[in-house]
Amino acid sequence: MSYRAPVKDMLFCMKELADLEAVAQLPGFEDAGVDTAVAVLEECARFNEGVVAPLNRDGDLNPSSWKGGVVTTTPGFKAAFKQFGEGGWQGLQHPTDFGGQGLPKTIAAACTEMLNSANLSFALCPLLTDGAIEALLTAGTPEQQHHYIPHFVDGSWTGTMNLTEPQAGSDLAQVRTRAEPQPDGSYKLFGTKIFITYGEHDMADNIVHLVLARVTGAPEGVKGISLFICPKVLPDGTRNDVHCVSIEHKLGIKASPTAVLQYGDHGGAVAHLIGQENRGLEYMFIMMNAARYQVGMQGVAVAERAYQQAVGYARDRVQSRPVDGSMNKAAPIIHHPDVKRMLLTMRAYTEGCRAMALVAAAAHDAAHHHPDPAARQQNQAFYEFLVPLVKGYSTEMSLEVASLGVQVHGGMGFIEETGAAQHLRDAKILTIYEGTTAIQANDLVGRKTARDGGQVAKAIARQVETTEAALAKRSSAASKAMHKHLSAARKAFVEVVDFVAGQTKASPNAVFAGSVPYLMLAGNLVAGWQMARALIVAEDKATEDASFMAAKAATARFYAEHILSKVPGVRDSIIDGHAAVTEMALEAF
Repeated sequence: MSYRAPVKDMLFCMKELADLEAVAQLPGFEDAGVDTAVAVLEECARFNEGVVAPLNRDGDLNPSSWKGGVVTTTPGFKAAFKQFGEGGWQGLQHPTDFGGQGLPKTIAAACTEMLNSANLSFALCPLLTDGAIEALLTAGTPEQQHHYIPHFVDGSWTGTMNLTEPQAGSDLAQVRTRAEPQPDGSYKLFGTKIFITYGEHDMADNIVHLVLARVTGAPEGVKGISLFICPKVLPDGTRNDVHCVSIEHKLGIKASPTAVLQYGDHGGAVAHLIGQENRGLEYMFIMMNAARYQVGMQGVAVAERAYQQAVGYARDRVQSRPVDGSMNKAAPIIHHPDVKRMLLTMRAYTEGCRAMALVAAAAHDAAHHHPDPAARQQNQAFYEFLVPLVKGYSTEMSLEVASLGVQVHGGMGFIEETGAAQHLRDAKILTIYEGTTAIQANDLVGRKTARDGGQVAKAIARQVETTEAALAKRSSAASKAMHKHLSAARKAFVEVVDFVAGQTKASPNAVFAGSVPYLMLAGNLVAGWQMARALIVAEDKATEDASFMAAKAATARFYAEHILSKVPGVRDSIIDGHAAVTEMALEAF
C-alpha cells in the first residue's frame, strides 16, 4: 500500500488551528507563512512518497545487520539518507547560522510526521540528530556548536543519545559509566550503554554520541551525572574507543539498529564535557523533551499510515451483503457499519492528535520567538503541559489505531504480507521509549499539575470554555453533539485536576494509581477541543472545499460522540477508583 501525505489536513491544522499567519509575524519567521508551508510540505511529500516510503517494507523484511562490530543498514537506506541530507531536511527547523533553514516548528512538525509515516525505522536517525543539535545549541560551547552542528545539519554526521545501561533503565540515578579527567581538559569514558538507536550504522561519515556519565568523585544519584560529547571518529581521523558489540532483535522498527555500545575497552573513549559538570541530566532533558514531542508525532504518523492502508483494503475487499439491503450482492466491506466505525475511529484519533501536536508546535514557536516576555512565558507553560499529552496520548492512540487496522483486514491483517501487522509491531515501542506512558503521566501529575496547583491546566480549561460558548450559538447536530460532550469532558477534567493538585502530597498512591488515566483524559480533552475548533471552521467555510469540510465536520462529530464521550467515565475511575488499585495485597498477584 503506497503512502500519500495528508498535506491538505496538515495545512488546515496549521492555518485554522495553529494560526500559522500569527507564527509568521514572529521575529525570525517573517518568510514562513502559508505560501512557504505549502511549498515545503508539497516538496516534502514528494520526497517521502517517492524515496523513503518504498523502503519501509524492505526494512521490516531485511533489517539492519551486525557483523564484527560493523552495522549494515537495509539496502537503499544509505542512498535515501544522502538525499535526505542534500535536500536540507535535517536542518529544516535549525538556525541558518549553522546551515539550517530556520523554519518554525509548526512547519517542521508536519514534515516530521511525513518522514515517520513513510518509514519509522529510517526516521529515527534524524530524530536523534535533532536532539543532539538542540542539546548543543543550549549547553554547548561556541566551538562545539561550530564544529558539530553544520555536519549534523548537512547529514554527513549523525547524533545519538546515550542514557540507558544494563542496570539503569528509566532510573538514571543508577548510571555507572565513568569519566576520567585528562590533563588536556578532555575526559576518557568507560562503561556500557544499551538501547542506543543508530549507535552504529553505515549511513554517515561520523556518529557523535551524547553520553551521560559520572566524573570520578562525583556525587551519587542524579546530581552527579554529567553530559559528554564523544565522536566515533576523532578530529585526526582515528577511531575512538567506542565499539558496537551487538544490536538488538526486536518486535518492530527492525531496520533501525539498536546498539549496545562499549566505551573504553582499549584505554578509554576520548570525550569532552558539555556545559558544566554534574548538570548532565538537565541538558539531556532538553534532548529528551525534543524527542518526546517527536515521538508523539511518530504516533500520529504510524496511525495515519495504518489508516490509509485500512481504507484502501476496505474499498477493495468484497465480503457479504449490506445489512440494510441496499445491495443484493456482496459489497466492499467499507459499506458495513462496523467497518465504517473502525475507520472513523482511526481517522478521528489521528486527526485529533495531529491538530493537538501542531497547536503545541505553534506554542513552542511563540515561546521562543515572541517579543513579549509574558507571551513567551504563557506559551512555554502551555507547550510544556502539552508535551506529555502529545507523547503519551498520541502513542497510546497509535497502538489502538494500528490494531484496528489489523482488524479491518480481518484474517489477512494477521498475515505479514499485507503489511498491516508491521504498523502494529512498530507502534508498540512508541509508548515505551523516551519515557513510558507512566513516566509521561508522572511528569503531568508532578511537574505540570501539582507543582502549580493546577493553574496551567485550569487556564486551558478556560480556553475550552470559550470554544464551548461558540458551539452553544450554533444549531447543527454536529455542533450540539460536540458542545454536549466537550462541556462534560472539560468539567470532568477540572474535577480531576483539583483531585491531583489537592491530593498528590497527601495521598500520592491514590493519585498515581490514576496518573495514566489522567494523561489519557487530558489528551482526549485537548484533542477533542481541537476537533471542536475544526468543526466550527468546517461549518463556517463549508463552501470553500465542500467535500473536505463536510468530512472534517463529520469526523469531529464522531470524535465527540465516540471518543470524547469516554472522559466522564475515566474521571470516575481516577477519583473514585484508586482504592481498587492500592488496596490489593501484593502477595495476591
